[in-house]
Amino acid sequence: MAAKPPAGDPVQDAPQVAPPKHAAAGLPAIGHTLKIAQAQMGLARTARTLLKVNQKDGFDCPGCAWPEGDKRHTAEFCENGAKAVAEEATLRRVTPDFFAAHSVADLASRSGYWLGQQGRLTQPVHLAEGADHYEPVTWERAFQIIAEELKALGSPDEALFYTSGRTSNEAAFLFQLFAREFGTNNLPDCSNMCHESSGSALTETIGIGKGSVTLEDLHQADLIIVAGQNPGTNHPRMLSALEKAKASGAKIISVNPLPEAGMERFKNPQTPLGMLRGTPLNDLFLQIRIGGDQALFRLLNKLVIEADGAVDEDFVREHTHGYEDFAAAARKADWAETLTATGLTRPEIERALAMVLASKRTIVCWAMGLTQHKHAVATIREVVNLLLLRGNIGRPGAGVCPVRGHSNVQGDRTMGIFERPAPAFLDALDREFGITSPRHHGHDVVRAIEALRDGRAKVLFAMGGNFVAATPDTDVTEAAVRRAALTVHVSTKLNRSHAVTGRQALILPTLGRTDRDVQATGRQFVTVEDSMGMVHSSRGNLAPASPHLLSEPAIVARTARAVLGDASATPWEEFERDYRAIRDRISRVIPGFEDYNARAARPEGFRLPHAPRDERRFPTATGKANFTAAPVEYPRVPEGRLLLQTLRSHDQYNTTIYGLDDRYRGITGGRRVVLVHPEDAAALGLADGSYTDLVSEWKDGVERRAPGFRVVHYPTARGCAAAYYPETNVLVPLDSTADTSNTPASKSVVVRFEAAPEQALAQQPDRKGVNER
Repeated sequence: MAAKPPAGDPVQDAPQVAPPKHAAAGLPAIGHTLKIAQAQMGLARTARTLLKVNQKDGFDCPGCAWPEGDKRHTAEFCENGAKAVAEEATLRRVTPDFFAAHSVADLASRSGYWLGQQGRLTQPVHLAEGADHYEPVTWERAFQIIAEELKALGSPDEALFYTSGRTSNEAAFLFQLFAREFGTNNLPDCSNMCHESSGSALTETIGIGKGSVTLEDLHQADLIIVAGQNPGTNHPRMLSALEKAKASGAKIISVNPLPEAGMERFKNPQTPLGMLRGTPLNDLFLQIRIGGDQALFRLLNKLVIEADGAVDEDFVREHTHGYEDFAAAARKADWAETLTATGLTRPEIERALAMVLASKRTIVCWAMGLTQHKHAVATIREVVNLLLLRGNIGRPGAGVCPVRGHSNVQGDRTMGIFERPAPAFLDALDREFGITSPRHHGHDVVRAIEALRDGRAKVLFAMGGNFVAATPDTDVTEAAVRRAALTVHVSTKLNRSHAVTGRQALILPTLGRTDRDVQATGRQFVTVEDSMGMVHSSRGNLAPASPHLLSEPAIVARTARAVLGDASATPWEEFERDYRAIRDRISRVIPGFEDYNARAARPEGFRLPHAPRDERRFPTATGKANFTAAPVEYPRVPEGRLLLQTLRSHDQYNTTIYGLDDRYRGITGGRRVVLVHPEDAAALGLADGSYTDLVSEWKDGVERRAPGFRVVHYPTARGCAAAYYPETNVLVPLDSTADTSNTPASKSVVVRFEAAPEQALAQQPDRKGVNER
């Protein structure tokens, strides 16, 4: 039997602290998985649901975008994937009685953990202007309200259409089609806040903003560099791929400011020996200072150029452009500056170089630790430079591997969720539907917040996600959202964004990945694209949480009919009735999706074309892969300050908080902690267990404060600190973003520490811990 949701908000700032772990997964992961699953679903439902996760006839995990191999395990899920499924497949329900009992002000005072634990949404609800409670509303009236507000706008560009990475291909395609037929390219999405830097760098250098490797490539690599990523918590199934690569002889270098248990040793719960002994993964751990990665890769590139016979001259000559300018810049790399920027030693870098030179097939994987800095795009370009020097793109066992977070964030972009769409995409869309899409660029997430703040945007329509929790500068963002005339959230569960509203607000409950989707023509499936470009189907197997739920494609189609009316020739009703009709249209608009319905019906799905990987063809402006030579940057931190990175705990996924523990880092029962190296803490007078306010410093002089964090002495890189988001998003200035990509620089925040009165803590639940969808 499932447990009831918590009645009260737990204290989150008085955690217990133990030494960090040195191995991931194993028996503790199995135990924790079963505990959470049983609490949300009960035993029978747990078995029925988890055995369908990531199976060819099942549903795609609503967690990360890590791919599956052709041969699947019976239990093809990780601990955090099971948590994501349990949260969605929970037996707990949020009914109209809940909203009658809890005002919006009350919801705003709760933690995101508490909100998410209440269960699945069951009916559409409306917050009328001036009201203090959400009330039930019919679907017809909900769509009328949206139509009234959108039609009242002075310009279509006063509307924002935000997308979460869990939205299916079919729903995403309809959402962008509706937005463009309405007249705007304002299609911000969660990718703007994470891998936008990867897309920007890769599009310029290799011609496509996606990774170039397959799962099989990882198994064949000689060397895998994992930079700015914590697979053990954020992409646990990746550990199995690294284990298999190690068994085939691969070496692994981890580049990260924090030691992470998953990279130290992986105890594979799929095998008895794996659970007992585990596999050491790291061959070399480079504990780099936050933001020092570009300097590291620039020096490695210099040393490769200087090594006899190390450059793949045939590849460079035939397939690249800009080598001479890049090489000239690389030769200027300075050992002393690099050691300062990275905090590494010369022997460590020389050992890394030896491993690079010994490898014929190298893959570099990365995540937010590289993408969320001012110089993130330049850093990723430098990673590409290293691979180009050795010919490591377009050969088996080699390439770029940006590891995506949300399960369909890459697919949403493929479907056209982008504020700066390619003209060729818009031309194809217009030909297919007989519309005229706007050609001017729209707003990304940061610019969307600015538009709300400045009164230039008046309606925020969010297809999933948790906008106010995922975004930077929390106080600024929440004030901006509250200026909107209408906020609309298509959601499965409560989150903080439902409590931070415009003058009117709607919560539209939708089917989740685990739910059966039956429309007028019968049972439907949707499709998703994983982090390596595989497209496959997803079919939920559970009865929907309520008979009042609509699917995401149905919600978009009905919204479009209400807003566009008879002026639209798009067959919205047909799209809702039969998702095959959507896929037919996609196949005629987006290259690589030809014969979409037949290929999506295959159990294994299909792989999208990737010119650099498949044929060493680079569709860039030069027609070749481009070397680049940006000036080396790294953060400078004033005396008495540290450089803070925001990160996840092991009990969260993005902004979804599953629990209050971070098992691998030794944190139990709380989230308001800041990890500080003992020597830095001593210099700053921060005793272990003391409490402090975190105050960020930025050029605008505005004080941004996150109060009441317990200091934890922890083996971080010197000069660096770490704390969980979304609690620390309040510290990230809205205009502190990456060059080119405009991604918030959440991994390099200069902070000072101000003592907090301990007696004022432990009394207050966390107010910024928030839950996604």
